[in-house]
Parts: sequence; C-alpha cells; structure tokens
Amino acid sequence: MPQFARSLDVYQGFNFKKDKQTPVGYITSLKMGGIALAADQATIKDPEQPDKTIADKVVGVLNHYMWETGTTDAMYMSAQISTENKQTLAAALLGSWSNIEVEIKYVVYEYDPKLKKYYKSNSVDAVLKGLLEKNGDELNLSVADDPSTEVQSPKNFTLQIGVKPQSLEQTVNLATASGKNLVKQWGITEGA
Repeated sequence: MPQFARSLDVYQGFNFKKDKQTPVGYITSLKMGGIALAADQATIKDPEQPDKTIADKVVGVLNHYMWETGTTDAMYMSAQISTENKQTLAAALLGSWSNIEVEIKYVVYEYDPKLKKYYKSNSVDAVLKGLLEKNGDELNLSVADDPSTEVQSPKNFTLQIGVKPQSLEQTVNLATASGKNLVKQWGITEGA
C-alpha cells in the first residue's frame, strides 16, 4: 500500500516566504490524555493566501509526517512546539500517564508547480480521535529536552508522536496536486 510521508520545512513554516516553494505543515489542535496543548505559535502565514495568517494560532510546526494510508495504520508526526507546551508534556510524561486518548487536527501544504500555488495535500476537516501508539510498554510520545536550532526564535522543542485510530470511521483528505483530491478512511467502527 502506498504511504504518505513528507519532510516539511520548519524554517518556512515559521517564516513563510512567497518565493520559496517547500512543503509546510501545522498541528492546529492537540489534546492527549485530557491535556490540551496551547495553540501558542503566533503569526503563521496561510500558504494558500500568503498575505493572511492562519485564523487560529497553531500548536506546532510540523517537520515530518508519515502514514502508510491503511485504515488501521498509525500516523507519525514530529513537530516543533513552544516552551510552555514542552514543559506541560514533560511533566505529564514524568507522572502516571493512564489516559492514552488523542484528539488531533493538522494540515500539510505542498506547492503545485503547474498551477504555481500551494494546496492542502493532507488535512482533516474534523478533529481525529486516536490513541497513543505503544512500542512495547512505552508510549510513542517524546519531547526533546534541548531547544531546536533550526529556528532560534521563538524557542521551540521537538515533539514526536505516534497515533493509531480509535474504533470509529474517520476521514483524512489527501491531494496529489491542486484540485486532485481524494478522501481516505482512518479507523474502523467496532463490530462493522
């Protein structure tokens, strides 16, 4: 089965320039184990309309996204998050984490060289409901202790997360170019 994997330009994500055409992505909302991370990354430009900012602030700027595109396959993301969110997550990871439910919303933009504009190549219309993936007994969730050096300001830290779907049918929007869209299912309803 084909996979959707993208390395995304963190510098471009924080400092969008119209004359650069590299893929960018954002986590727009993220709640894990009942802990909602703050959408506190400000002044993020909308690649489809570079003169405007994305309506809401974002939780993180993506630097990598990977999904094997199967209905039960986990999604893997790596993103740059704020100092506040890093501290919140680090404290939770040191505690007794028992609720592994995840609610996430994200978007990936790519540039269509034929139409000379950005488009959403991977996005969701509604919050995805998932579960933190486990590697053995360990949760597939980590946050870096040291700040990233790719973008110096605002100070940001790398979050890595693996999310598998809950037992319900959800949809993910994919596109191979502007106007070449398809919808894939993520998750299977139990008993179906």
